[in-house]
Formats: sequence, structure tokens, C-alpha cells
Amino acid sequence: MKGIKSLAILVVAAPLVFGLGCKKKEETKVEPFSPPPVAEKPISINKEEITVKLPDSVAGNWKDIKVEVLDKQTSGKTVIIIPVGGETDIPGSGMKVKAESFLPDLVMDGANITSASNEPKNPAAQIVVTDGGKEIHRGWLFANNPAIHPFEHPKFGLTLVGYDPVSNNTLRP
Repeated sequence: MKGIKSLAILVVAAPLVFGLGCKKKEETKVEPFSPPPVAEKPISINKEEITVKLPDSVAGNWKDIKVEVLDKQTSGKTVIIIPVGGETDIPGSGMKVKAESFLPDLVMDGANITSASNEPKNPAAQIVVTDGGKEIHRGWLFANNPAIHPFEHPKFGLTLVGYDPVSNNTLRP
């Protein structure tokens, strides 16, 4: 009988000793997770802030670019030659393409675009497309990566397919 009394005392006393008695539960507030504050820096570069710097080693060494015009309705392709600094009509469209600059080895350094060399390692042409005198596109054509920032138009596609050095330059694309 003594063992039963001891067991009964243990069963009654254990919750009190180990804090399992009838206490009012304390509510624990859990704050929702919020990340630490971060200093915000706007990430935007206006087109007006981007500067094209033509190195002396490149300036005047390239006379024209060759742009393939794809007629998306007929799948016909035509290559037009545009003098660097000049413009050429897109046949049968009323549109013109101007080659503002040509960089044989385009690199970006922050908001500056330049050419690392006069070797055609990453050839790119800065173009402006107008339709009826109104500018509809300003951007770059990349010979090695034509899918990067392509000219978006429902009827025509443009791809940089060649470039010609001036006659006294020995470089050949």
C-alpha cells in the first residue's frame, strides 16, 4: 500500500514541481518577419545619360555597315549599305535607317559605351529608324548577338551582317 501512496503523491506533485500545473498560459506574440531596412538606390539610366565615346583609333576607320532587312510577310531578305553617319532607305517601306556610329569592339563602362579596340571582336552599330520622318526606333544592332535588343517592327527585321573599313585600313570583317 505504501508504494501506491507514494505513486499517488508523485502523480499529484510532479506537475507542480515541473511547472505543469494549472497556470494561465502566457501568450507569446510572434512578430511577422520583415527584412532589415536597405538603403534604396534607384537603378535607372536614362538614354540621355548614356554616352558613346569613339576612340581616336576607331574614328574615321569604318566607312559603312551592312544591314540585312527581313520582310516578315514574304520572308524576303535584302542587304542595304548604310554609310557610318549617313542614312539609307528601307526599300518599299517609307522608312530610313541612319547609322549613327559603329564600334568594332563594343564595351560598356557604366554609362559609357566605347570600343576596346579597332578589331571587330564585338561589332555593333547604333541606329535610328524613321518612318515618314518620325523616329520609331533608336538602338543598337549587334553582329554577334542579333537577338539582343532587336528592332521591333510588325513587317521588318534588321540584322547587322557586315561592316567595311575605309580603303586605307587593312582590317577585313
